[in-house]
Amino acid sequence: MEEKYIKHKYEPIHPSKDEWPVVKLARERKEFVKKVADLSEDRILKLTGNNPDILKEELETTLYREKLRIKQNPWVVDPDDDGSFWSGVKSSLVQISTEAGRNKVKKFQEYKSVLNSITARYAEEIASNFKATHYKFTRSVVTYGFSRLLNAARVKGFKSIFSNQYTLQDKIQITGETDQLRDLATKGTVVMVPTHFSNLDSILIGWVISVLGLPPFIYGAGLNLFNISIFAYFMNSLGAYKVDRRKKNLMYLETLKTYSKEAIQFGCHSLFFPGGTRSRSGMIESKLKLGLLSTAIEAQRANFENGLDDISGKIFIVPVTINYHFVLEAPSLIRDHLSITGQERYYKENDEFSNSYKISKFLIKFFTKGSDISVSVGKAMDVLGNYVDVDGRSLDKHGRVINTRDYFISDGKVSVDNQREEEYTNMLGKRIVEEFHKINRVFNSHLVAFVAFEMIKKQNRKLDLFDLLRLPEEEISIPYGEFKASCHLVLDKINELKSQGLINTAPHLSLDMDEIIKRGMENVGMYHAKRPIIQDKKGDIGTDDMSLLYFYHNRLTGYGLEKLY
Repeated sequence: MEEKYIKHKYEPIHPSKDEWPVVKLARERKEFVKKVADLSEDRILKLTGNNPDILKEELETTLYREKLRIKQNPWVVDPDDDGSFWSGVKSSLVQISTEAGRNKVKKFQEYKSVLNSITARYAEEIASNFKATHYKFTRSVVTYGFSRLLNAARVKGFKSIFSNQYTLQDKIQITGETDQLRDLATKGTVVMVPTHFSNLDSILIGWVISVLGLPPFIYGAGLNLFNISIFAYFMNSLGAYKVDRRKKNLMYLETLKTYSKEAIQFGCHSLFFPGGTRSRSGMIESKLKLGLLSTAIEAQRANFENGLDDISGKIFIVPVTINYHFVLEAPSLIRDHLSITGQERYYKENDEFSNSYKISKFLIKFFTKGSDISVSVGKAMDVLGNYVDVDGRSLDKHGRVINTRDYFISDGKVSVDNQREEEYTNMLGKRIVEEFHKINRVFNSHLVAFVAFEMIKKQNRKLDLFDLLRLPEEEISIPYGEFKASCHLVLDKINELKSQGLINTAPHLSLDMDEIIKRGMENVGMYHAKRPIIQDKKGDIGTDDMSLLYFYHNRLTGYGLEKLY
């Protein structure tokens, strides 16, 4: 069945911005932040068993890690009073510990007071600063700016920058279950979970949400994006809440989870990247970070506890894959991945998205080349990973309607069962990974990179990965005829998988194989100084950068295609 592309802009689902849950949440921001802080405190106290000694230990661990973060890994976006706040926490803890005559109950109350000051600070740091007026302006700026670049690229002459001949939808193809997504957004709360390869993903998904006429979503966006002025403005305007991956202490993680759970329960459509961060290896995520994912399950159970039924209180999980020919940050991402897997004790992150100038340069380069992006929207699921029908009802493997509420009942009523919900979260994570692979859309660039790397690997069977990556580029050569035959072999297997519903392909893969190879090689190396795939004067295939080739090859791992070699 042929895919359909979104070639027009839908009418907004909610014409009045006052109806958006995100707007209501913004109006109640102060109260919401306090609620998150207080609920986070309660969660942490339960996890520490209301034991003052365990709570003290957690407070001291948090203080130590935060002081270390400030010293070793400060960011521009960090609050100016970071140092003074944590110095104050240290003073409070010292005072509570050293003053004689305090009984355990009094000490516990004082430790709780310190805890609340920390959760209140974290909740304020995390919380979105969404403003409806800024959202509308930002949405129009992104659309207008990108469209002007696109027309300048494709229509020659000075007037091209003002042309409307081409739209972003000629450049960015939105495919998949878009109608279902729009319908379900009017019936319940949508949690969108995309793959994550580039810092461009957040703004791209924001534009897709706008094109589909959906109300704004709250975002879980990496705090590192707020280091860059142009991204900080866009992320704040689009309703992003901040996720600081440097902070791995219990108190921060519980506050973050509470914020997500309460916002979803409030009815805000939500978006976060379940991989946790950009894919360092270039692979589709195979193991997800389950922290934020678990908040959707908690919110679903809470909705049932509050008397909502399986339709009015339904939370829908929508997987999305983002497909690029090339990723600006690929060189630094693959370096990070190899440093970690090579078990080096230290690696320094060096991000090509480090300032506004580099981003602007990248966008101009991207839009003045022939590279495309596709965003594939998967089938919606309930929080247990079951597909849902057009009315939002959950279906079992045999297509029979089931009631999600039944999965949260013990002794005849909806109840909290942490072990059960942990198992549900694991199940949902596995289902999302399966869907990522099914809706992944193979580009010509993915094909040629995969085949080139596997053929080089086959030529050097005795080498492990790291020795293979250290091969001198001048010693690498694949006869073009053999390369072309191998591309045919892999593409045939991909088409077989597609017929089984296990993968998808871009239309350009139906072209003549010589044309597929030519375009694939052009696309995969478009931005990089060292090109992952090159062709010598004889037409044979080589590479300028084995690590980059490995990064782009990895997009097609997970399908068993390696068995062809």
